[in-house]
Amino acid sequence: MDAMTLLHERSSMGKLTGPAPNAEQLEAIYRAAVRAPDHKELRPWRFIEFSGAGLERLGELFAEAEFREDPSASDDVLNAARMKPKRAPMIIAVVAKVTPDVPGVPKIEQVISAGCAAHGIVQAAHALGLGAMWRSGKYAFDATVRKGLHLGDDDELIAFIYIGQLGGRHRPLPTHDIDSFVEHWN
Repeated sequence: MDAMTLLHERSSMGKLTGPAPNAEQLEAIYRAAVRAPDHKELRPWRFIEFSGAGLERLGELFAEAEFREDPSASDDVLNAARMKPKRAPMIIAVVAKVTPDVPGVPKIEQVISAGCAAHGIVQAAHALGLGAMWRSGKYAFDATVRKGLHLGDDDELIAFIYIGQLGGRHRPLPTHDIDSFVEHWN
């Protein structure tokens, strides 16, 4: 697949099945991720892979977050939280590993760089014929989840990228009026 086709046709895939990406695919995915723009070569990213029992551990962390938010949460709510990570055979959490007080490289720039790394993961997965879905939601910002993932005070959880084999059909891609997004200064 050529680069422009990839950029124009990539879409999120919510239904993913096993198997998880193999070692060769993961190497290609991470090689794409670490090519993200990176001012002063800080490499402000960290990746946490969840598969197998790791998905169950992440589900328990989500359930713990639900319980801490609402100690009277029903078993159905807690079980739904536990099942969320099992929507794919692998999840890659992308963390902005922020180095504070770097002259000329504010926190926001490091966070954006990690976001670009996450974008590289999603694009590389698509290029390899895999499906991927970038998810964040409340768990990405939850103190219990942050603590469970050993995030530092300055770190930001950018995304949970669900990744696996295509398990559903693609929705038609929307067409966008490019001119509605572009301001011209001539």
